Amino acid sequence: MNTSAVAKLLGVSSSTVQRWVKQLGIDMERNELGHYLFNEEDIQLLKQVQEQLNNGVSLQEVSVGKKTQRKGAAKQIDPAAGKLLERIQVLEQKMNSKADDVVTYQLLQHRREIEDLQTQLKELSAKIEKLEAERASKNNSIENLIVLDEEKKKPKPKKKNVLSSLFGF
Repeated sequence: MNTSAVAKLLGVSSSTVQRWVKQLGIDMERNELGHYLFNEEDIQLLKQVQEQLNNGVSLQEVSVGKKTQRKGAAKQIDPAAGKLLERIQVLEQKMNSKADDVVTYQLLQHRREIEDLQTQLKELSAKIEKLEAERASKNNSIENLIVLDEEKKKPKPKKKNVLSSLFGF
């Protein structure tokens, strides 16, 4: 039977049947298109699942009585393919090692650049402090000169007209 026929038999949707098969890990036969094919045992198993769900058991807690094992054969690796796989692993290790070396070099280079920048920053800070100190001392000396100049200034006598000096008025 196909999925839709089983779904009608159980009174659920096709996607529900598919979900039960996937989540419970039930090994099912498939046709050439990949659709599930159900036999009588599979239908009985799904009826048990439906009964457990109807009794309030969650889907994660449903126990499946029959667990079929997958059919398959272990493939032996050709010796040439084995050597190739070993070579690939060695190359991957070398590549990872090289990547680690590159990253380490870049980190060291960045660290040197940061240290150089910190040194330059300290030098610039020292120069700024020196210039500020010089500016402050110049400001003090200019203020002293201005104060001294103001003390030396005397009021100038008023100029008189020639006529007023002759006639005395």
